[in-house]
Amino acid sequence: MTIPLTERHRIQTIGWLRASVLGANDGIVSTSSLLIGVAASHAPHNSVLIAGVAGLVAGAMSMATGEYVSVQSQADTEKAILDQERTELKADNKGEHQELMSIYVDRGLDPALAKQVAEQLMTHDALGAHARDELGLSKTLRARPLQAALASACSFAIGAALPLAVVAFASETNLIPMVSVASLLFLAILGGVSAHVGGANVLTGIMRVTFWSALAMGVTAGIGALFGQVG
Repeated sequence: MTIPLTERHRIQTIGWLRASVLGANDGIVSTSSLLIGVAASHAPHNSVLIAGVAGLVAGAMSMATGEYVSVQSQADTEKAILDQERTELKADNKGEHQELMSIYVDRGLDPALAKQVAEQLMTHDALGAHARDELGLSKTLRARPLQAALASACSFAIGAALPLAVVAFASETNLIPMVSVASLLFLAILGGVSAHVGGANVLTGIMRVTFWSALAMGVTAGIGALFGQVG
């Protein structure tokens, strides 16, 4: 008997996709906003570049730390729930069988078939069956702290490097418009690609990321200009 290949769906990429898109988007927005704000305060070109490099390093480390702590907390919760379920299986295997059977009946199976399915799944992998069908946990969506932290840090650094590269080649007179336009272009591409990979509307993704990013850059530029005049 030939067993068909397992299909791959977009949901299987949601973990690394979320962390990578968030990191790259934050890298571009925060770094370009920082660069524009510092430039708007009439700081020299070299100071703007140094501020951008510092923002890249600090932001990448912050993203990695925050993502690791957040996802590790989720992983700890999942482990605690699985440990509790493992204990319940040892203490009351019959009751857990009835619980799993009830879940399948609620999903539309007749009691006889639900009992058979529960028996076979628990014989094969009792904890896995309860984790998946009772608790809603699966290997596909399982929390992976190190993977999420690394994806966030690397994607933030890559995103932040894009406006920094523009600053390196731009003159002081056209630095702000060049960084603004280039960053919005990068963000539009990122928003479109992430929407396409995730199966969402591409145009909506582009409009959403460019609008809020432009707002962030505008506010930062205004604050930088204000402090530049005060100084």
